[in-house]
Amino acid sequence: MHDAVVNESAPRVAGLFAGIGGLELGLRRGMGAHAAMLCEWWEPAQAVLQDRFPGVPLHDDVQTLQSLPDVEVVTAGFPCTDLSQAGRTAGIEGAASGMVRHLFELLADSGPTWVVIENVRNMLALDGGRAMEYLVSEFERLQFRWAYRLVDSRFTGVPQRRQRVIMLASRTHDPRSVLFSDDVAEPSGERYRDDAHGFYWTEGRRGLGWAKDALPTLKGGSGLGIPSPPALWVRDAEPGRAIVTPSLTDAEDLQGFPRGWTEAAQGFGRSGSARWKLVGNAVTVGVAEWLGRRLGLPPGTWDDGGSLILPRGTRWPAAAWGDKNERWEYPASMWPEVQPYRHLLDVVDQSTMTPLSLRATSGFYGRLQASSLRYDENFALAVKQHAEFMEGNVA
Repeated sequence: MHDAVVNESAPRVAGLFAGIGGLELGLRRGMGAHAAMLCEWWEPAQAVLQDRFPGVPLHDDVQTLQSLPDVEVVTAGFPCTDLSQAGRTAGIEGAASGMVRHLFELLADSGPTWVVIENVRNMLALDGGRAMEYLVSEFERLQFRWAYRLVDSRFTGVPQRRQRVIMLASRTHDPRSVLFSDDVAEPSGERYRDDAHGFYWTEGRRGLGWAKDALPTLKGGSGLGIPSPPALWVRDAEPGRAIVTPSLTDAEDLQGFPRGWTEAAQGFGRSGSARWKLVGNAVTVGVAEWLGRRLGLPPGTWDDGGSLILPRGTRWPAAAWGDKNERWEYPASMWPEVQPYRHLLDVVDQSTMTPLSLRATSGFYGRLQASSLRYDENFALAVKQHAEFMEGNVA
C-alpha cells in the first residue's frame, strides 16, 4: 500500500491537514492520483504518512508553508476539534479549526483544478452556520465555484454510520457535475441484519448513537474527552461476549483502510490511544475513492430542476452550490451510490473484541435507566447481564 511506483502523468495532490492520508489514499484508488506534498503537524500522523507515503515531501506546519506545488487537487480535511459535538465547539474561529484560513491564503497564489474539503456535519449548524459562511465566502472571494454535500459513509459499504460534509470547489470546472451526478435513495432497513447493533457507551442520557448492523461514528474523542471506540451488542452472544468494543484494526477496516495502516504510530500515547484518535479523525477512504472516481470521469449530468435559491443568513441545507453571484440549495440524498454492504459481524473480528469494562458498563446502564430514552428491552437486559458477569469476574 505504499507509493512505490508513481505514474508521473497521473493527477497530483497536495494534502493539507493530511492526518493519516484517507483523502489521498481514496483519490489514489479512485483516479490514480499521487501525493506530491503532504502537510501535517501531529507527530503520530506524520509517522503514518512517512510510512505509507514514502518519499513524499512532508511539511510540518501549515502556518509556515509558503506556497503550494503545481498540483491538480488540493485536499484540506482541516481539524474538526472546534466544530464537532465531541469537541470544544468553539467554531470556525477556534485555534484548531481556524487553521483553515491558511488554505485560502495559499489558494490566492496557486491554481489547482480542484479543492476538496471534508468536515463534520455539525459544521452546517454550529454558531448559526458561521463556519460554512466563512468557507463559502472565501471561495467566492477567490473566484471559485463551490458545491457541497452531506454523505453517509455507509454508501461505500462500510458498516459505520458516519455523516460528513464533502465540499468541492474549482475556478475552471463545475463541481455540481461531480458531487450531484450520483444520487440514490437511502436503502430500506431490510439491507441490515439484526444480529448486532452499535451504540455509544459514553452516552445514555440524551442519546445512544444506536445503529443497526453498524457502528455509530468512530470519533477521535468522546463526550468524556477520551479517545474511545463505540461498543456493540451482539444479540445472541453469551454474557461477557455480548457487550464488546471493536479492536483498533477493526476500526481501521471500518474506515476503509487496510488493517495495520496506523502501525507506525503505535509508540505514541498509552495503549494505542494515538492510533484511536488518528483513525477516529480520518476520512473514510471509500468516500474519497468515490469522489476520485467521479473526478476522473467526464462531467456527469445532474438535474437542477429541484434547486431553490438560498438566501444569505438562512440555515445551511444538506447540499448546496453557488459562486460569487448566487447560492442554491440542492435536493441530494446522503447516498450517492449503494455499494455492496459488509455486515458488521462480517467485518469485526469477534475473537479480538474486548468486553466492555465493569465501570463503563455500570455507568452506561445507570444513565440508561435514569433516562427517558426508548430502547430495546433485550438490549437493556444484555447490558445488565454483562455488568453482573463482569462484577462476578472482578469478585
